[in-house]
Amino acid sequence: MATTNVSIRMDSDLKAQADALFAELGMNLSTAFNIFVRQSLREGGIPFEIRTERPNKETVAAMLEAEHIAADPKAKKYRDLDALFADLEK
Repeated sequence: MATTNVSIRMDSDLKAQADALFAELGMNLSTAFNIFVRQSLREGGIPFEIRTERPNKETVAAMLEAEHIAADPKAKKYRDLDALFADLEK
């Protein structure tokens, strides 16, 4: 089987984390990439679900509450964390 070189750009921290993970699994990044490509070919696509993260109902409710509070002209506003934490400690 003939081989060829492939160059991939990725964040250096991400690469270090991947190197550590794959080393624990007894392989290097090149072997892991080959496994990914082979599995993609077997499945005819990416071998895992790719989707946007959607917040759950509780998170959506909290986000809406935060927007409501931010839009309320009567809500107390803070310009620094020290004042906020001082009020929280009361």
